[in-house]
Parts: sequence; C-alpha cells; structure tokens
Amino acid sequence: MKNYKYLQFEQPAGTFYMLSMPASFVAKIMVVKVRDEDGEGTQRGDSKTRIDEITEYCNDPDATFPTPVILAIDSSNLEFNKDGTVNVADKAAIADVLDGQHRIKGLAASNNIDKFELPVVFVKDATEEQKAYIFSIINSKQTRVTPSLIFDLFAVMKKRSPQKTCHEIARTFNKQEGSPFYGRLKMLGKGGGPNASLSQGTFVKKLITLITKKPDDYLIKIKNGDELPSEDLPFNSYFVENKDEVILKILLNLFNAVRIVFQNEWENPEQFILSKGIGYGAIVKSFPKMFDYGQENGDLSQDYFISVFRRFATTLEQKDILLTSEYFGSNEAAISKLSKLIDESIYED
Repeated sequence: MKNYKYLQFEQPAGTFYMLSMPASFVAKIMVVKVRDEDGEGTQRGDSKTRIDEITEYCNDPDATFPTPVILAIDSSNLEFNKDGTVNVADKAAIADVLDGQHRIKGLAASNNIDKFELPVVFVKDATEEQKAYIFSIINSKQTRVTPSLIFDLFAVMKKRSPQKTCHEIARTFNKQEGSPFYGRLKMLGKGGGPNASLSQGTFVKKLITLITKKPDDYLIKIKNGDELPSEDLPFNSYFVENKDEVILKILLNLFNAVRIVFQNEWENPEQFILSKGIGYGAIVKSFPKMFDYGQENGDLSQDYFISVFRRFATTLEQKDILLTSEYFGSNEAAISKLSKLIDESIYED
C-alpha cells in the first residue's frame, strides 16, 4: 500500500478525493477501458499522435501538467486513516481512468516520468453509469481556447520561438501604417478595423509552416540550448540565424505585390476571398515555389512578386474565374484549388 494525504470535497455528482501522486505510480495503477461494440467501457481509443506530442513535450524544461487526472477506484483497494491519509493498493490496473489517459501514457513513454508528480482526483465505488457520465461531462463542457489568444500569449515569453516570431510579425503587420494588413487582422480572434478579414490565429498558424514543421520541438530545443535541425522550408534558415527582419521584409514584398495587382479584391473582403483565410492560405501554400524560383534568379523583391501575381491575374482572366466564394468554397480543398492556379503563374514562359 502507498500512503497519501488527501483533500475530500463534495459536489452534486458525489464525493471526490484530491491528492498528489508520482506519475509513475499513476501509470502503474491505471487501466483504460475502451468503449467497445458491446457497450462495455467508457473511454475512447488511444490517439498515438496525442501520446507522441505529450512524450515530446516532456522534454520541455518548463513542462507542466497542473490539471488533475481523474480516476475511479474501488474501496477494496483503499484504506482511509484517521490522520487524513489514504492507503492505495500498490497493484497494477486497479484504477479506471476517466480523464487523462493520454497525459499518463505520454509521460510513461518519455524518459522523464520520474520528474513529475500529478494532481489526482478520484471517486470511489463508482458505477459504470457514473463513470460514463463523468467522462461525458468532462469532455463535452470544456471550452476551447481560441488559437489567436494562444499565439498572442507567446509574446510574453522571453525566449525565441517560431510561434513568437510569427506573432510579432502579425502584430507589426496589423499596426504598421502602409502594411497590406494594417488594421486587417482580428487580434485575439476579434476586433480589427472595418476590413478585418483574417484572424491572428489563422495568420500565425499558416505562417509557421514556412519556418518549421515542428514548432513545439523547436521551442523545446531553444529552451534546452540544443542545435535546431535544418528543414527545407523558405524561412527556416532565416529563423535559425535569428534574421526575423528578413522574413518580415520578404512577406511585405509578397503581400504588397498582392495588394497592388489585386487592389479591388484586396480592399473589398466582403465581396472577395483574397484577403480572407482561403486567399491567404493559398498564397502561403504556393509561397515555397515562388520563393525557390525567386532565389534561383536572385530576386525576392516586390517587383518579382508583382510579376508573379500579374501572370496569376491573366490566368484568372483567361479561365473566366473571379476570386469570390462562388468559385471557391471555405475549406482546405478551396485553398488547394486556388493554390494550384497561383502555381501555374509562377514560372515565366
């Protein structure tokens, strides 16, 4: 038996007990009962992607799991003492996980599990109905934080990261008079000027893909002072070499060119999709090819990008296509469709 201090609290759903346990012990006693076709179990199946993300996150020197894991344990595996402690049986697979399975499995797969203690809340002698209800409530009532707020909070961090760089670029674009995105971004997912047509979250999320495929891994490596792996992406070397100003300049050249060639479409987002998520996403998706061709010719100037988008304008005219929602939907397929049209216009005949 393992002995722990606990805090008892009452809620309408029942009596709960909160305590602190070594993550390794939680991993030992937990069991995940996945819902099957016969109606047994309450849990969803494992997400390998989520477990891998948590395993990698455990390498972050500032890694934290402050929210409690929720377990259901039978009384036969518990002994409550008069001194406000509880003895928990030191046996495998005695506690049903109601919330936190991926956290525990990600920790267990890492080399750092012994560094962590976890807050644990458990309910004793819960029926299968109660377990299912607690699980469903936890996973249906959570409010997702907007990506714009998440990216904005990276500005508070002192160390560099792809997220912070892209956030700073977004903020500069939105505040700098003369910028193609001046007053055009919905910072924190809301607000902006009368022509605001793109959220900060979308702007940053797409832009990061031009720096690295693994921004969280980069952040951890920067914190640990590790060398950043090279990636074949347009802005990767600029970021690694701490040349964020070059990234900003190239992006200004790119989107100023879009605004110059498609002035009417850019300035009227209520009618056209060019400055919305679909148009922005398609431009970013096509940018690596534009970048490579420009680099080959030693030219990433505004005039170079103007020439590309003038050919793109000609392509649209020849195909009798307008940059409106009538021709392009509002999903990734629409982004790919528009990106392919831009790709056709990159190379000179």
